[in-house]
Parts: sequence; C-alpha cells; structure tokens
Amino acid sequence: MSNRLFQGLIHQMRDAMDCIIGVVDSTATIIACSELSKIGTTNEFVSLDLSDSHDIFVRDGYTYKPFGSHIKPDYAVFVEGTDENAAKYANIMSITLSSIKQYYDEKYDRTNFIKNVVLDNVLPGDIVVKARELHFNSDVSRVVLLIRIISSNDVSAFDVIQNLFPDKAKDFVLNITESDIVLVKEIKSNVESKDLEKLARSISDTLSSEFYTRVNVGIGTVVMGIKDLARSFKEAQIALEVGKVFDTDKVIVSYDNLGIARLIYHLPTTLCETFLQEVFKKGSIESLDHETLFTIQRFFENNLNVSETSRKLFVHRNTLVYRLEKIKKLTGLDLREFDHAIVFKIALMVKKYLSANPVKF
Repeated sequence: MSNRLFQGLIHQMRDAMDCIIGVVDSTATIIACSELSKIGTTNEFVSLDLSDSHDIFVRDGYTYKPFGSHIKPDYAVFVEGTDENAAKYANIMSITLSSIKQYYDEKYDRTNFIKNVVLDNVLPGDIVVKARELHFNSDVSRVVLLIRIISSNDVSAFDVIQNLFPDKAKDFVLNITESDIVLVKEIKSNVESKDLEKLARSISDTLSSEFYTRVNVGIGTVVMGIKDLARSFKEAQIALEVGKVFDTDKVIVSYDNLGIARLIYHLPTTLCETFLQEVFKKGSIESLDHETLFTIQRFFENNLNVSETSRKLFVHRNTLVYRLEKIKKLTGLDLREFDHAIVFKIALMVKKYLSANPVKF
C-alpha cells in the first residue's frame, strides 16, 4: 500500500520538477519513480548509506534523503542531480512523504489502530466507526497476551513472535516498550483457559529453547470484538504484576486464575495494614522464623492434614503438633481450624503484597 501511495504522489510531483524523482525502500529497491522503467531496480551501494543515518547523501548523480519513523530509515527519496536545488527538492519531498505516510498509517493502518485501542488511546465511540472503516469483524473473540522479556540476547523477540503468528489479518504483534510485546490473538469462541496457557507456553518455550530469551507471559480475559481489548491488556498487565508478587516461579500467569490474589491486589494498602493489625498481635507475624513459615506452607499444601504434613516433612506427628501449638500461642490462630487457617492464609498473602509494593494499573 505504501508503494502505491508514494507512486501516486511522485506522479503528481513529476511535472513540477524537471528531473527524475522517486523513492527507495530500506533495501535500496526503487518502489516509486517518475520514470516507471526504474521501479523494481536496486542499487546495493545506496543501501549501505541508508543504514547509517537520516542525513542527505549523493550517489551516482542522484541526491538521496532518508526518512521514516524508526532509528534506521524506512525509505529515502531521490532526486536527479547533485546541486543545491536537488538537495532542496529532496528535503521537501522527504518531509512531505513522511508526513503523508504518517497520516495514512494513523488513518488506515490496522496494526496502528489496534495498538491505539489496546493502549486506550481511542474514544469508545470512535472505535466502532474506525473498526467498520477498516473492515474488522466484530463478531469474533480475541485475547491479549503480554510478553515481558526478562533476559535476552541479540535476537529480536518481536521478530520471532511475528514469525510465529504470520496471519496479519487476524493476529497483531505490537511493540509497547523495550521489554513488553503484545499479541492480540483471534481465537475460537469456545477456547478454554488451559488452551490459552498452552499457547503462551509455546511462545515462552520457543523463545527460551531456540533463542535463549526468557520471558513471562500475562494472559487477559477473552473479549468479543475490538472495544474491550484495552481491558484485556490491563488484565494481562495485572496478571504479570500479581504473579510477580504471589507466584514468583510462574512463567505463565492468567488473569482468570489469579483467585484471591486478584482481590488483594485491588485493596487499598491502608485497608491491608489495618487487616494485619487486627489479625495479628503486634509483632507476632515477624516472630515466626523461616522453619515455622515453611511448616505452615506445607500444612496448607496438604489441606490441613497433620499426618500427611508430618510425613512430607519427615518429622514426628507430635513435633508438628507442637509447632502448630507454638504458632497458636504466638498469633492466637489455630491452623487446625478451617476458619483460622483461612484468615492466616489471607494474612500471609496480604503481608507479601505489602512487602512487594506492586505497580497499580
């Protein structure tokens, strides 16, 4: 589409300039030209200069001015001649084509539109109108996956994920920050949470096993159409943030499976502090040593079963009972009683949440 856009503009400009003018892409292939026979030809010496900067340069009797929205130029205009007028024409053309290309992308580019929707930069009423203009199907289910790079090498994770999902009419891969990549995936309406986690796992495994790039993946909820993609993205962000606090060993975190951790995340910190003060005697939770906290964790994992927990801990049953009595004396909560155990479990999660001081979305 850019080629046709540039060719239309070059065709309009050619009568105003008594020389050959045109546009080359990042590989120095001519994609638009006032002399049609030159379209499709390439000059490899020009491509070397294009990779350097956006500065004007001269090659083989032509003046080139690179332009584009990235650090490495996407395109360059060229004007026949090497004099001052050729340089002026090249500068004017680059400014004009760059501005028109940006306007065109903002108005017609589907990926750019989806990115703005995900980042909540489009008014709800405009989303419907724009989606109709761009012929988006509003009757299909979509989900947002947030892929956060933890460690990487020189391989572009963005390019890898784009290659994993090549259908650009249905799936959109977006660069949000240096470390965050978003995948907006079209899915079947009956897809289950485990299927989405399997998809996320395949992305993570591909990046880690083949490209030595470690990532965490947050999964938002499935939404219908376009309007709620921003919500699904925020949920994916929350999933990663909550997972970082409560499930530090998990690579894949789904918003649907956060459980009570999601509730705690949305509570004001002042309310959490008040809750801890009411549940525990002053300093009682701090008095629990590492061994005691490990015992409590295993006790919860074994469904408050004393015999099973003692077996897993390789301690005598009476030893475990003694430790539970010690906890009761320190905190006033008997973990063998279900109601007390629930309060203690939540209190530990609240304490962990306050210590982590997570980012709110």
